[in-house]
Amino acid sequence: MPFSLRRLRHAAAPAAAVAYLVSWVLVEAGRPDVDGILVVVLFAVAIGLANWMPSLSLGLVVAVPLLQALRLLVRPGSTTWPEYIAIAIVVGFVGAGRSGALRWSAVPVLGLASAAAAWAMAVPSSAEQDVWASWSGSRSGTRSDLAFLALAIAGASGIAWAVGVAVGAAWRVGLARVRVVEAERETEATTAELVAEQERARIARDVHDSLAHSLAVVVSQAQGAAAITGADGLAAAALRDIAEVSRTALGDVRSLVERIQGSGQEARHGLADVPHLMEDMRELGMDADLEQHGKVGTLGTATAGSVHRIVQESLTNVLKHQGRTASVRVVFDWRGPGLGIVVSSRGDAPLVTLDGPGSGVAGMRERARLSGGWLRAGVGDQPHEHVVTAWVPTRPTGADDQTVETVGAAR
Repeated sequence: MPFSLRRLRHAAAPAAAVAYLVSWVLVEAGRPDVDGILVVVLFAVAIGLANWMPSLSLGLVVAVPLLQALRLLVRPGSTTWPEYIAIAIVVGFVGAGRSGALRWSAVPVLGLASAAAAWAMAVPSSAEQDVWASWSGSRSGTRSDLAFLALAIAGASGIAWAVGVAVGAAWRVGLARVRVVEAERETEATTAELVAEQERARIARDVHDSLAHSLAVVVSQAQGAAAITGADGLAAAALRDIAEVSRTALGDVRSLVERIQGSGQEARHGLADVPHLMEDMRELGMDADLEQHGKVGTLGTATAGSVHRIVQESLTNVLKHQGRTASVRVVFDWRGPGLGIVVSSRGDAPLVTLDGPGSGVAGMRERARLSGGWLRAGVGDQPHEHVVTAWVPTRPTGADDQTVETVGAAR
């Protein structure tokens, strides 16, 4: 998800809270009775936190009307009763959220909040007779007014909740489609990049094999000749210099080949970016978890980039072929001579229709192979389960190449 869209989504609830509070101030500015400001502030807080702390917001929209019904907070008056629009706003935001459990818990909450609000508005007390009947001139009786107000508030809040659910679903579907389109565009670009990288790797291996063989022969011959001529003399010293220079050149060639193989796009991404991929999936509504086992080791830059690409392509395939409501679990296992990677997912609501075998798995398999590892992908043991398993070697401690040692925060 683009950062600007994410920021706009998180700013919607605080903006609504400010608008709610300012509207109350403007409407009530000319009236001397401002005792209800605490109630309005509490409702504004509930609106502002609806995206970040939905459970607290739902609790506030129930607690405030209940306290008003118990006469512990100022009850609404003939001009302030529209303050209960906050109930509809909060359940609307919660309905648009990505948590299914909270989304459905908003339904009984709005019913309880509506009943409490109706009680605070319609039921008089011995000390306070200024209620709905006196404001509206209703002659239906307290029970009828209570039922009417509870149904009216619940109905308005239910409509707001339904609108929120629809908007949230449309938002997540739209993001999922954008994600798929971006992934397909990136796949096309990285396919050409992968072909070029494979050619670079082939050339690098050919150069390494040819020069390494020749230099190894030079080192061997020079050492043998030095042994024959004896330990002293200019010839022996020259032969030892030839062997040493050839040995150094052999190491330089090996280092150059490693840098060539690590110069692609994945060199700019690594394990530290994996948690961001998981967060993107959670933003789309997917249940995504990242786990690590064992002591975190070190990976070369190119290998870390390949791991990032493997996880990224696996998550994209889950989104495309199992849907945004799928559950996915990414596991990094450092217990062993290398890094084990398992991406297991379950889901049966694909966003796209399969039209033949794609190139995603083949590309992941090739990236693992270029890193000295392997990759397998296929169906799992559970229904609608797909599993990607890979392994790449870790680098020894103190390696010269740039290394990546941390994955970042895992959920």
